[in-house]
Amino acid sequence: MILDDALFQKLLENLSEGVYFVDPQRTILYWNRAAERITGFSEKEIEGKSCADDILVHVDDAGTSLCKGACPLAATMKDGRNRVNRVYLRHKEGYRLPVCVSTAAIRDDTGNVIGGLETFHDDSSLVAALAEAERLSQLALICPLTGIGNRRFAEETIAKRLSESQRNHTACAFVMFDVDHFKKINDSYGHPVGDIVLKMVAQTLLTNLRVYDFVGRWGGEEFLLTMPHLSRQELENTANRLRVLVERSSRKISENRLAVTISGGATLSRADDTPASVIKRVDALLYESKRRGRNRVTIG
Repeated sequence: MILDDALFQKLLENLSEGVYFVDPQRTILYWNRAAERITGFSEKEIEGKSCADDILVHVDDAGTSLCKGACPLAATMKDGRNRVNRVYLRHKEGYRLPVCVSTAAIRDDTGNVIGGLETFHDDSSLVAALAEAERLSQLALICPLTGIGNRRFAEETIAKRLSESQRNHTACAFVMFDVDHFKKINDSYGHPVGDIVLKMVAQTLLTNLRVYDFVGRWGGEEFLLTMPHLSRQELENTANRLRVLVERSSRKISENRLAVTISGGATLSRADDTPASVIKRVDALLYESKRRGRNRVTIG
């Protein structure tokens, strides 16, 4: 059976993976439904744009922009080698989402590269997280603004993780993040924009944690994270990766893009810790990051 163009189109539209095709100049010529669902950008918003434009703005673990530098799709069109990479795209809502991308060069009958194909899927275990969020929301443990755990849930999680650590003679990592200059954002743009920023930061943190980690809104612009089974070096690397991903997130407000930074205090639990002592320590470490210039994490 010969498959015609219409049937190929239907097959692509029913894939669960995002798919897009670019010409040699990296102009996007095709964008499927899954790509719309994963990124929030519709076909009309994307087609005809260059993947190097200010759209998905892929970054790596270090927050380095790939679209105008080490772009996997551009490299594949240049050397013909397929690639698989884990990167972070910027969702239409502004937050950073981890995705696994696969790239391939498309050739004509004579072997010349006529474009590139990229497929990608959400790498954040989001379906399980949403199901858990739905269950918890019925228990009044979810912050209605940000969609992550609220103060009550955070307090319960701290106590639970400390108890587990002390029982198993292991350490659990705790991090307190605070949005830098948040009052200035509210004063300059108004509280509705401040709410958008809080949601963007919360979702960037949530979608880039492991499934058994936790992030909750501690209050105002503060976020509390618990991350078991991390060494001190892993804690430092993870906390800074999250900080960079927030820094590289942004949300379009009118004709401008609004980006923020966060400061953090991070620590590993100790044998004699209580929830109060953990909070006191990460709060002091957070203050130290603020004192030293913000947009940094202090480990203690």
